[in-house]
Amino acid sequence: MRIAIICAAALALTPAVAWTQDQSAGRDLAASCAMCHGTNGRGAVGYEPLAGMAQQDLVRKVTEFRSGAKPATVMHQIAKGYTDQQIRLIADYFATQKR
Repeated sequence: MRIAIICAAALALTPAVAWTQDQSAGRDLAASCAMCHGTNGRGAVGYEPLAGMAQQDLVRKVTEFRSGAKPATVMHQIAKGYTDQQIRLIADYFATQKR
């Protein structure tokens, strides 16, 4: 009975742990964007702010850069370095940032 209770408790906590790891991973991946898009995505001068952008919009834009459908100077090269999952994690992170 004790083992069942412990297992149930561990399973109940698993989504929170996974969410925290995803948030942390998204933040870590997004750090590489700061040079151009500013800390927390608030936008350095001349670059689009990413903070508060809808997750699906950012995923679409980065995916278009990666495929070449959206013209870019360097983003098409940068985007090719990320998997679909990594792009979603980055987009999730920026979507939660205040503008």
